[in-house]
Amino acid sequence: MNEHQFEEAVARMVRGDKTGLREIYENYLGYIYRIIYEVLQNKENAEDVTSDFFIRLWDKAEQFKPGNGHRGYLATMARNMAIDFLRRHKKEELTALMQDLGTEAEEEERQGAKLPIKDTDSSVEQEVIEDMTIKQALDTLKPSERQIVSLKVLGELTFKEIAQCMGIPMGTVTWKYQNAIKKLRRCGYE
Repeated sequence: MNEHQFEEAVARMVRGDKTGLREIYENYLGYIYRIIYEVLQNKENAEDVTSDFFIRLWDKAEQFKPGNGHRGYLATMARNMAIDFLRRHKKEELTALMQDLGTEAEEEERQGAKLPIKDTDSSVEQEVIEDMTIKQALDTLKPSERQIVSLKVLGELTFKEIAQCMGIPMGTVTWKYQNAIKKLRRCGYE
């Protein structure tokens, strides 16, 4: 499908003619699927996102700007949808994991259990530290530091991804992460 044919198909879609979508689907299904699969590395999820791609293409047909290269437009849209899927999925996993961890910490607190901490010199400070649970240690962090640690450790996101999610510079993310880790180490946690 050349540029002119694609633009005509999109113009038909804008007018509500589904034959335009069918032509694009038949010509680009494999292309879109490969792009999405490359990001997701999961067949079922790639199939789902590919289906969603063509629905979104139909819904957003009027936003297409002719003359800018349709293959790049399609590739960018597919890649962004796959990345959005990953982020949503990671956030769902992270939320469930954080809820599970919170429940475990509360249960341990009720039972008086202490999580293991590293050995250091015996002092008054160490006695106080030994009485801290991981929840209390995390409570010593600022909310943004706690969020960064959670996204990095539990969410397994890169500093760049965290910076994009939080809308702050990557240098700020790494600086806050390092400060948070130092605070946790002072509390006896690695």
